[in-house]
Amino acid sequence: MSDLGDFTDFDADDGGDEDDDAPSEETVADDASPTEPTTTDATDADAETPEFETVDVSPAGSDRGIGVLSASEGLTISEDPDDTALRAYVTVQNRSQVRIGKYLLVPYPDDERLFCRITALEYAQEFRTDDATEIHARRAMRSRGIDEQDFKFIATLEPVAVLFEEDGELKRRMTDRVPKPETVVRAATDKSEIKTGLKIPEDGVFLGHLAVGGERVQTAAEPPTIDYRLKDDYDAGDPLVFRHTLVAGGTGSGKTHGSKNILRQYLDEDRSYPVASGSDREVQTAVVQFDPQDEYAQMHDDNPDMTDEDRRRLEREGVAYGGHDDTVAFVPKVGGSSYAADHHRAEQVEFTIPFSMVRGNPWLVSGGGLNDNQYSALRYLLKRFFDNYGSNGSYEQFISFLDDPALKEELDESGRVHEATFDAVRRRARGFGDVFDQDARPITELIHEFVRPGGLTVVPTYHINESRTTETIVLALSSLLVDEKLSNDPHFDRIKETPLVVGMDEAHNFLTDADSVQARKVIGKFTEAAKQGRKERLGLFLITQDPQDIAEPVFKQINTTVVLNLGDDDAISAVNIPSNLEAKVPYMEKGQMVVYSPDNSEPVELIGLPVCVTKHGRD
Repeated sequence: MSDLGDFTDFDADDGGDEDDDAPSEETVADDASPTEPTTTDATDADAETPEFETVDVSPAGSDRGIGVLSASEGLTISEDPDDTALRAYVTVQNRSQVRIGKYLLVPYPDDERLFCRITALEYAQEFRTDDATEIHARRAMRSRGIDEQDFKFIATLEPVAVLFEEDGELKRRMTDRVPKPETVVRAATDKSEIKTGLKIPEDGVFLGHLAVGGERVQTAAEPPTIDYRLKDDYDAGDPLVFRHTLVAGGTGSGKTHGSKNILRQYLDEDRSYPVASGSDREVQTAVVQFDPQDEYAQMHDDNPDMTDEDRRRLEREGVAYGGHDDTVAFVPKVGGSSYAADHHRAEQVEFTIPFSMVRGNPWLVSGGGLNDNQYSALRYLLKRFFDNYGSNGSYEQFISFLDDPALKEELDESGRVHEATFDAVRRRARGFGDVFDQDARPITELIHEFVRPGGLTVVPTYHINESRTTETIVLALSSLLVDEKLSNDPHFDRIKETPLVVGMDEAHNFLTDADSVQARKVIGKFTEAAKQGRKERLGLFLITQDPQDIAEPVFKQINTTVVLNLGDDDAISAVNIPSNLEAKVPYMEKGQMVVYSPDNSEPVELIGLPVCVTKHGRD
């Protein structure tokens, strides 16, 4: 039975009762005169049909952007970001190309333009209708596509800066005016506009390419990518290398790959810095890298996987690449351990830590937490020891010195050091026999080789089995460098007069917060070094997968934070990057990174080089 009901019984030939008097078709035919035609001639019909002229129709002008600003819910620019309301209607043909984070430009009538980024995307109803119904759902399920013209596609925009021309130069200022409704919004595709809008320097140390959502931003220029660089010129302020850098990333995130690429730029022969403020003499940077996984000595060698096309691309963008010939592995001589490396061709130099270095840093010879009273006793005992034995006094002599019962009794009776305190110091000073005074040249006799302008010194500690021994060696060497840099009367002018980058992988193992006196001494030393870095040409380059464990006083001095993939919530929170970028960190692929450097640019997403500029990885 049909849904049409009684209409299925309708007969077109049945005229019904009211048409009974109407003549039938046969009657009309029979009554017609034979001289009058019953049909119309085809030629005459064609002649009588009116003809219409066809006209080609095309729209006036052409679309010039992705959409227009909408004032349907207000259009507001405010000092308070929460009060800012900036929304754009995106036309149907552009909707598939729009992504959160994409950079846009909105012109003002006087040729200034608003540089902004998309922070949210939404579909809104075009008509007052309910699409959450059975009829709408079934219709959508049976159709081949969605009619997007039934919906409004709205992009929420965050204003970043106003771009304007001054004396032929493109400049930026804070957002201080609102654009007009229905202004055409276009994608930012000009490299200079994007760099100016994000405050990215034209020149400096290369870090990677600007990206949005894991894809490199493309422009109409050649090359089409946008290079991101760190300021490295005193004309634009202090070079950011001396404002300190933190690279944070989990295992497999590309942390070491990226760090090698950055450090290689600082070793470029064309990069140098004045030795003092106002000085005309410039010196190349020296890099000292502490390497717990024995990976950085490979920077001596070329990357065998690099192609000719890779080299041409790097040359076009002014990126330093290739093995750095002046790379030396300074191998700490440690009792019971030996170093063997067949994965790099860098020169190897053995050295030892002389016990004399403890004279200025007593905490180096304390194996556990000391309270203030015990630390004071240690300092006194070391002073008395070196007064008796001279600067050449050895660690073994110091242990024998502490084992003298007469000394213990003397100090206790005099009230200078209580016997319990003496015993605590003696216990904690033991266990460093494998660290000090080994069968190798003291590092203090190798300073000219250790710190070389334009040279990379790598200190591998992978072969050392004891974590306490590793910690002592790294802190002894880094403290030597820091002390000489900060000293007004240095023992080694080579350190004082050479711009220096101190790289420390697994920095959380050495610069962590702790309650012990020696930990406070270490953190205090490196905090002061970080504060004085700009003046003394000293830069800290810290690499870690646990940024939350780095002491806050040191962390606060970091100006440039490079964040790769991190899966730990505490680690992500610790790096202190904007929330919109923080949410991306757990999902970033290898080589993707967020850079937060307030004195250099707006916070941005980057993709590092797909190829390491030096050798990386073991066969």
